Amino acid sequence: MSSAISRTTPTRLARTVANLTKPSGHLTRRSFLTVIQQGHEGWRLSLGRNPVKLTPGLNVKIPLYHTLTVLDVRESSVNIPNLPGYTADNVPVLCSGSLFYRINDSYKACFAVSEVEKNVQNIGTSAMRSVLGSFSYDQVIADRNDLNRKLNVTIGNSISNWGVECTRFEVQSFQPANREVERQLELQMEAERNRRKQLLDTQAQINIAEGQKQRVILESEGHLEAKSNEADAKYKTVFREAEARQQQALMESAALSQQVENIARSLAPNSNKEEITPEHRKLALATLVELKRLEQLRAIAESRSNSTYFFGDKAAGLGNANDAFNIDYAQNVKAGVSDNGKASRSSIGNSTVVGSVL
Repeated sequence: MSSAISRTTPTRLARTVANLTKPSGHLTRRSFLTVIQQGHEGWRLSLGRNPVKLTPGLNVKIPLYHTLTVLDVRESSVNIPNLPGYTADNVPVLCSGSLFYRINDSYKACFAVSEVEKNVQNIGTSAMRSVLGSFSYDQVIADRNDLNRKLNVTIGNSISNWGVECTRFEVQSFQPANREVERQLELQMEAERNRRKQLLDTQAQINIAEGQKQRVILESEGHLEAKSNEADAKYKTVFREAEARQQQALMESAALSQQVENIARSLAPNSNKEEITPEHRKLALATLVELKRLEQLRAIAESRSNSTYFFGDKAAGLGNANDAFNIDYAQNVKAGVSDNGKASRSSIGNSTVVGSVL
């Protein structure tokens, strides 16, 4: 029997609570109990004083003696419809947004302000109009998040004394107030785009000119460096060639001196170096010159070119100066050689060598 009563008691209790709180027609049946839903908080006043906080669940409420105020402590939002305003550059616009807030202190929200939701909406409307006036039209179009952040801070500072926190503010729409203003803004933006385009074109031309200038400078510096290197190379080449010719001349003179010395030693009675006189060296030099001349004659004789060569003092211009530079000098020499019969002619191949014996 006791177990049956224990099983039916919760059901009967629930039915009793439902009957006490169930409305009948247009009149609400008076009840001594009330239910606070999850996510809500209530404050109960006894004859208008002694506030008591009611938590979610079943609570006692005596009619005529208790007054109950229930608040939603969840995050909520209020919509701000198309609000006319002016930007910092005096552009009339229409702006709408959503204000999200949450009640942190239900006591202040209940007793520090009346109709907290309506007042939060009023604060959001006035703050939106004032903050919008500190931004230009281009700034709002370029970065709407900056406007949202400033609105969040401004509204949050205003409603913090009510125990309400502004979680965020989102601007939903932002547009000019009428078509004429929109057309003017389009013309202004087009002009701004053209101005930026001209600036970019000018900067591009400046960059091209600067690049050409640098190219010409670098090319001239390169040419200068190349000319300098070429001049240094020529100088070094000439200097080395001069040194080579100098060494060659020294070596040839040394070789010639050695040849003269050897010939003079062979012409001397004895091979002793001390017995070689200047006459011996002079005779050796003349002998060496004759040997060189014979080598030249041999080379001319072996040549197959059709040319005539003249030798002797008269051919070298050691005779009369007027005869040496006469136009008919060669003919005169030939005639003289053939008439006197004192010339010896040798012909090998197509070359003719004529020597005069004086």
